[in-house]
Amino acid sequence: MNPMNPLKLLQLKSAWDRFKSNHPRFPLFLSAASKRGIKEGTVLEFKITTPEGEELVSNIKIKQDDLALFQEVTNLFR
Repeated sequence: MNPMNPLKLLQLKSAWDRFKSNHPRFPLFLSAASKRGIKEGTVLEFKITTPEGEELVSNIKIKQDDLALFQEVTNLFR
């Protein structure tokens, strides 16, 4: 596994801060979801609507292995 590049982490943090500023309700949504507890068996659904109105939808059912990744990503942005 490659070591983390501190500069890349700073760039990612900066990009996340801009994203939060542009979309303030999304971090609130994530916070509410995490407070309810994303656990094994939880289904995450993703829907994209293009400017032309085309919809793309997919979902994933969370497995135990996924939870460690979610925790690591959450810790990066705290």
